[in-house]
Amino acid sequence: MEWNKQNIKGLLLVVCGGVAFYCALQNLDVVWGAVRALLGILAPFLLGGALAFIMNVPMRAIERHLLKNSRRGARLRRPLALVLTLLAVLGVLALASLVIGPGIADAVMSIIREIPAAFDRLQKQLNGLAESLAAYLPMIQEWLAGVNIDWESLSRRVLEYAQALGSGIVSSGGGFIGGVVSGVSTFVIGLIFSFYILLQKEKLSRHGRQVIYGLLPLRQADRTLEILRLASRTFSSFLSGQCLEACILGTLFAVAMTIFRMPYALLVGVLIALTALIPIVGAFIGCAVGALLIAIDDPWKALWFIVLFLVLQQIEGNLIYPHVVGSSVGLPSIWVLAAVTLGGSLMGITGMLFFIPLCSVLYALFRSYVKERLAKKGVPPEKWRDPPPAPPRRR
Repeated sequence: MEWNKQNIKGLLLVVCGGVAFYCALQNLDVVWGAVRALLGILAPFLLGGALAFIMNVPMRAIERHLLKNSRRGARLRRPLALVLTLLAVLGVLALASLVIGPGIADAVMSIIREIPAAFDRLQKQLNGLAESLAAYLPMIQEWLAGVNIDWESLSRRVLEYAQALGSGIVSSGGGFIGGVVSGVSTFVIGLIFSFYILLQKEKLSRHGRQVIYGLLPLRQADRTLEILRLASRTFSSFLSGQCLEACILGTLFAVAMTIFRMPYALLVGVLIALTALIPIVGAFIGCAVGALLIAIDDPWKALWFIVLFLVLQQIEGNLIYPHVVGSSVGLPSIWVLAAVTLGGSLMGITGMLFFIPLCSVLYALFRSYVKERLAKKGVPPEKWRDPPPAPPRRR
């Protein structure tokens, strides 16, 4: 084997990569701290990219039908589509708050009205407890007289504990305020950054393709762009399917609760539709809130609501969700459930949202790879297709 400059360069890269990987394994704490610091710096931009990707799904549909026959409106089409998208998102949030707000206010007022009666019941129970303890009062006084308590030491410990608790509250309050300010500033910067991305998405896409073709060989660059396009289509379809599934589930609950004459039907339907945007487990959060609201009005109806939720949840989890979301991302139903389970166990709610489109991309890539291998090996379709049904036996 002749050692030329290209071979030596590749060998040096492998050696340097191995040494760097070994050093990273020996200093995982330092590496993880550096990664966290880098993610903290890039957090506004990552959030802006995620917001831009989400808002681009409805914005693209709006822009496709907005001023499509007007040449003068071509320059205004993109800003108008962005403004209409923001108005649509704010309108959905405002409509949800108009439905949820009065229902929550009614529930709070019901709780306030029940407070005097609850206090009366508590007072009666305390009076009964005091009467039952009155017979044991001389024995308690005699026991207390025989107990020696160092009140000075006890008061000093209580004072030290109160000082430590107060300093902890002050420090945590400062950290909480700092966290809120940091979170708000991150969201604002990310939102502004998403506006820039959406207004110049074609230009940024062109620059990205230039970088990929400039850094990678032609064949690898084509393959990379093909995978990125597949991932973009899959994630967009997943968002659409998730929103459709949430609307279907919320409508099912609103209709079923109206039929069975349960209170807060529209409120609970909207709550479950909003929380169902979190795959699989989101509806359970809406169920807990809905059961609490109904229990204020009638505890027995809250119990029947839980039964109704379990029935509809089985229908949604086994029929609606895998078919709606699975068909939107091109992933079979069984793999949707597997992706949700795996993502939830590894990364929680974020993993549930991320693993379904990720598994769909991997599934599509592996399927195309298998088909290429079958074609290259010359395997006829009759080998892997389902066998024809057996003819019926003659009697």
